[in-house]
Amino acid sequence: MRNLIAVAFVEPVAEGLEFPRDDWPLHITLVKFDVVEPRQDARPEAEPGAMPVHDDPLAGQIAALMADPVAAVLGSSLRVAGEAGFGRAGSIPVNLIEPSDQLQFLHNQLVRMVEQLPGRISTPAYTLEGYRPHVSHHGDKRLQQGDAVTLDQIALVDMAPDGRHATRRVLKLWTEAPA
Repeated sequence: MRNLIAVAFVEPVAEGLEFPRDDWPLHITLVKFDVVEPRQDARPEAEPGAMPVHDDPLAGQIAALMADPVAAVLGSSLRVAGEAGFGRAGSIPVNLIEPSDQLQFLHNQLVRMVEQLPGRISTPAYTLEGYRPHVSHHGDKRLQQGDAVTLDQIALVDMAPDGRHATRRVLKLWTEAPA
């Protein structure tokens, strides 16, 4: 199984960026999922438009499936809401993101995409109606209530690149240049 995640970064990142698992750039999780890696001898021919991402055919296939939903919301504006505590006993401080039709649409489309793959969503209780978009605080890095956030960096991230669980890698990054 490959552990992947789709996120919207709110700090600048670059495609191919690797970072320690405990030092994420600020981001909104869109959907976290596991997908079955096809056997080398059983890999189908790539679909049209499914370009390998860094010689990674599975990532290329998933990126191709993500492309249209991502394009539909790229550049959308969001607003940061109040603070909350997630995790055990609310010990993880986060800023909630105000409800957004565009963000919910993207999340729903990505959930449907994962359901079509040979894989599973890691946290099904936090999807669809249970989706609560937020940005976790990271040390002193955090957003403030009322801040504007633009969906201008949406990414597919490998949670264990090359089997290394201590790092994360941005496999594909969709960006919208500021106007």
